[in-house]
Amino acid sequence: MNALNPWLAFALAALATWRVTHLLAEEDGPGGLVLQLRMRLGAGKLGALMDCFQCLSLWIAMPFAFALAHSVAGWILAWLALSGAACLFERIGAAHPPWPGEPLHFPENNHELLRSRTNGPES
Repeated sequence: MNALNPWLAFALAALATWRVTHLLAEEDGPGGLVLQLRMRLGAGKLGALMDCFQCLSLWIAMPFAFALAHSVAGWILAWLALSGAACLFERIGAAHPPWPGEPLHFPENNHELLRSRTNGPES
């Protein structure tokens, strides 16, 4: 990360922190693997950690902060800043409603001249 602009490196690390944290805390993961992991961890301390985005972001931010920092004070600052940025991204994303899962139904599509099949194919 030393070859990158420090602001770009921080932005990439913040996005990566959010992405990994969101994957572990909110998503099922590929093939449901993350969901299975959360179910195995159950209601214990690790299971509770997986359910809390803010708590989990602190742990996920640690290795990314190591890549950014050159001193202990810089690591602590980067660690907290990356976790804070991930939490901000999560709040910004939560402000928008999810995309509807079903197609929109428009009243103009319910026209009396349009037939609907109720007993199979037409003869």
